[in-house]
Amino acid sequence: MTAILLAFASAAFLGAGAVLTQFGLRTIHPLSGAALSIPSFTLVFILLSPFLLSGETIVWRAVPIFAAVGLAFPAAVTLLSFVSNRSLGPVVTSALGNLAPLFSVALAVIVLHEPLRPVQAAGLVVAVGGVFIITVNRTGNARDWRTWALLLPLAAALLRGIAPPVIKVGLEIWPNPIGAGLTGYLFSTLTVLTLERIRNGHFIAQGPNTGRLWFALTGIVNGIGTLLLYAAIGAGPVTLVTPLIATYPLFTVGLSALVLSNVRITLRLALGVAMTVAGVALILAG
Repeated sequence: MTAILLAFASAAFLGAGAVLTQFGLRTIHPLSGAALSIPSFTLVFILLSPFLLSGETIVWRAVPIFAAVGLAFPAAVTLLSFVSNRSLGPVVTSALGNLAPLFSVALAVIVLHEPLRPVQAAGLVVAVGGVFIITVNRTGNARDWRTWALLLPLAAALLRGIAPPVIKVGLEIWPNPIGAGLTGYLFSTLTVLTLERIRNGHFIAQGPNTGRLWFALTGIVNGIGTLLLYAAIGAGPVTLVTPLIATYPLFTVGLSALVLSNVRITLRLALGVAMTVAGVALILAG
């Protein structure tokens, strides 16, 4: 039950972060936004770490694992998603991005030897299909693109899918989600700041103060969601946790309807929500 609650809480924060990002993107480039949001939470994390990690003994064997996760998630995933959006548009990017939980579950079954019951497998497919219907925008963002560009969103989904099982391996060595999250965020911060330096010639992302504040808030909300993801993975099997966290678009749609007023309740949206809820029910029942 703890893992389920943590997974849904993570999905709620990640869904809210996706909405807050829209306010920052009005004035700041996405990559610059990443160079603001990720370091913002890392700074808060560092300031709180003496209290959160008080009396904790670091298990150094686990640190390289969490560092490797930090290089890929959320840093590299953010970069790949942006380049994919620019090359393929949001339709293809979001559709292929929804494959992440399939990678997570497959790796958990193969590497971690976690059981996957038929009912859970069916629920995973139904939930992913529902999220696919919710997130794909059919209002027309088609553009010419080369076939090789499909590797961009697939790589992002693969990295996002690989992260949870790898985190699980690290937490079996050092069962401390706080320490794991701090390590990952430190290395994610180094990655995005280095990219910002290469791209713009400076480490601190430039832009209006309002946009900076929105991305700082986004970083804190996403950071809490990521920490809850670590905690959920530590508390339960990957095959259960990752499909539940992947339902975060439900929270994004609901909050968008309240805050952004750009969501219309359509038959497609209702069908997607119904499928996602049904898929989650099957996962929990399994």
